[in-house]
Amino acid sequence: MTALDLNEHEKDLADVIRDMTDGRGPDAVIDAVGMEAHGSPGASAAQRITGLLPDALAAKIMERAGVDRLHALNLAIDIVRRGGTISVVGVYGGMTDPLPMLTLFDKQIQLRMGQANVKRWVDDILPLLTDDDPLGVDSFATHEVPLTEAPDAYRMFQEKRDGAVKVLFKP
Repeated sequence: MTALDLNEHEKDLADVIRDMTDGRGPDAVIDAVGMEAHGSPGASAAQRITGLLPDALAAKIMERAGVDRLHALNLAIDIVRRGGTISVVGVYGGMTDPLPMLTLFDKQIQLRMGQANVKRWVDDILPLLTDDDPLGVDSFATHEVPLTEAPDAYRMFQEKRDGAVKVLFKP
């Protein structure tokens, strides 16, 4: 398995992945982003404007005309092989998001999505959280901070500063 840094391949990620798979693309792609922090300038502006409205009004607008930033999902559609599967585990909430339906049909992509069925998988995953850490969860956090520093840590994560990917709060 090879990890690719989006910061190094932002413009050519799809081409790099296709080169690694002899032009085919991966069998499956996971979009674990949902409501991503960057991407479409139009969606970004709409989200900022909605954030300025009273909550009740903003909720009604999002139910009818909400938009997301779909950069990660569109990249997944581009990268996956013909007949491949895209699994969306991030949550998108926009009601007017344009999807490239012709591309999805043409590539015969299977799109799977849903919210985390935590209760369904707890009994299977819990035994894997052992001291030998086969899932790598002990080293996944990029930052560990005291709970008192939570507001600053959330800001650091939101602004993608200091390589923040996952922050672990310590009581």
